[in-house]
Amino acid sequence: MKTFKQKSLYAALAGVGALGMTGAAQAVNVNPDGLGQVLIYPYYTARALADGAAPYASLLTVVNSTGSAKAVKVRFIEGKASQEVLDFNLFLSAKDVWTAGVLQVPGTPGAGVGTYDKSCTVPALPTDGTLQPFVNYAYADDAVEDATLDRTMEGYAEIIEMGTVIPGTALAKAVTHVNGVPPCTASVLIPGADTDSDPVNIAINAALTTPSGGLFGDMTYINVLAGTDYTADAVAIDNFRNFSAYNTPGSIQPTLEQVSPPVSIVVNSANTTFGSTVVESTWALPIDAISALFMQQHVYNDYVLDSNTKSGTDWVLTFPTKKYYYDSDGTVTKLFQSDLTPDGACDDISTIVYDREENTAKGSVGFSPPKPGAKSNQLCWEANVLTFNGSQVLGSTNNRNLTVSYQNGWADLSFPYSTGAPLTHVLASPETFAISLSGSTEFTGGAYYGLPVVGFAVQSYENGNLPETDGTLVQSNYGGNFLHKTMRNIVLGPLVLTDKTASK
Repeated sequence: MKTFKQKSLYAALAGVGALGMTGAAQAVNVNPDGLGQVLIYPYYTARALADGAAPYASLLTVVNSTGSAKAVKVRFIEGKASQEVLDFNLFLSAKDVWTAGVLQVPGTPGAGVGTYDKSCTVPALPTDGTLQPFVNYAYADDAVEDATLDRTMEGYAEIIEMGTVIPGTALAKAVTHVNGVPPCTASVLIPGADTDSDPVNIAINAALTTPSGGLFGDMTYINVLAGTDYTADAVAIDNFRNFSAYNTPGSIQPTLEQVSPPVSIVVNSANTTFGSTVVESTWALPIDAISALFMQQHVYNDYVLDSNTKSGTDWVLTFPTKKYYYDSDGTVTKLFQSDLTPDGACDDISTIVYDREENTAKGSVGFSPPKPGAKSNQLCWEANVLTFNGSQVLGSTNNRNLTVSYQNGWADLSFPYSTGAPLTHVLASPETFAISLSGSTEFTGGAYYGLPVVGFAVQSYENGNLPETDGTLVQSNYGGNFLHKTMRNIVLGPLVLTDKTASK
């Protein structure tokens, strides 16, 4: 059953106890404070800026801010069709930090992950910085033309808490640091077989209790030779699930589909009738609860292409739930627009560009140079990089180019939607709900418009080699990054099906 519950923001904040009575206390949400049970890192890259040029290293950090040890799944996902390229289990002791780097594996076309951190992983990663290569097993037969390891060179990452470790157990002792190094006891952590019935896995499950959240993380994109450094915080999802479950190291579980209960809660600021509202939704398809958290009709950010500093701008736009809306043969099932083809699974976008003096024009999005017959104004991958006038700050091959006539300004990117058949860029429920909380209003159904998207912008500034007072030349390149600003469009009430395509 799908239900939508709407309350005035004032009433919701003033009546936390009453809000909990409706079930919202167990609703999955994006924690604005940055702590959660799930972390989504919108992008990683090991690419170079150009052939033979400086490569990027993506440095990942995850922090356990709580006083209890945790078992988490770490997963790296390639950016074209969201296929997993590596996952493993990580055990964080209380107040622990785990760090790792994603770089190109020397002598290969693909990327890998390496660490010097001593926290326990299963399987055990080398702790001398040796790279564990990413693999292409999951996408070797998919519809995308490129099945090579090159696809592993950029993508995104997620970390999902499987459970909190019960103090005093053998598991707690095995993963807790002693003089800076945890024992990582093999007999406690390493199963004889990657099955749930293995005695080691059964014992770990028994030593876990409900996930408690408190994770936070970030990613640094450093290009040492180019002299630039960008950063991005991981997006934190809290109240992801209300039970613990340890998945074996060889399992692709847990995934974002395992949200429990499948209830989402978001703040909708675009409702002009009721002002800012808190919207609670219960979903029949669990992944819709996660998508609802990130559904946006508009994405806003600025750009800089200043010729004096040779500035450039890229936008990262990642759809972290896109893969869950496709069958195994690449056929789209709902929400997204197109089936998976060798050129991707493309979704139409609309772009309006403004300069700094309020002049405006429509932007044109496409490949540069354009492929014959290619349709412009589309995003076709799971982790997309939108570059402005070909500036290619991140060196992405999952890129589309936005051609703009203004040197500096800002852009409004939106997702046109169809309420005809098939329903595109809309998550909707026609069913009835009611709330007794003071100040609430009853509706029948409702719809979230747009697409589930996360990301950020990066800007580069290149001054070349500038002289010091003693005449020494110093490389003077700089970089900055900015979170996207977004606008939701949640319409409460019956969804009116039409034969037309609309954009708001």
